[in-house]
Amino acid sequence: MEGGRRTTLVVSYADLALLALALPSFLLAGWPLLGYAVGAGAWLSQRGIQIAASRRVTRAERRGDRRAALGILAGATLARVWLIALAVLLVGLAEREAGLAAALLSAALFTVYLAAQFAVRLFAPREVRS
Repeated sequence: MEGGRRTTLVVSYADLALLALALPSFLLAGWPLLGYAVGAGAWLSQRGIQIAASRRVTRAERRGDRRAALGILAGATLARVWLIALAVLLVGLAEREAGLAAALLSAALFTVYLAAQFAVRLFAPREVRS
């Protein structure tokens, strides 16, 4: 694997590295593990939705069906946002501190994910991006 591709791969999964590093932080700080579990579960679920949607978009693009690809992408994006929001809301209603912990974890994960996606698109060679 080339250095550029390896770097792109590592950067594109930075959010998952943060998720793994967050668990010891939660344990050491005494933050609610329910918040971590809900935040992590929702984040991993939305990443699964993203992977499945990305594969469907690629298949639609290969068929030349750009309208379907855009619909899949839009639907998956909305589903991912609602999944995270509802998970944080529901755990917050059950236990306020856990909701705050889940919200902060989700915000940190989203920030790292967004920055990593920006970096990959900006610095990756053209053939790696597609």
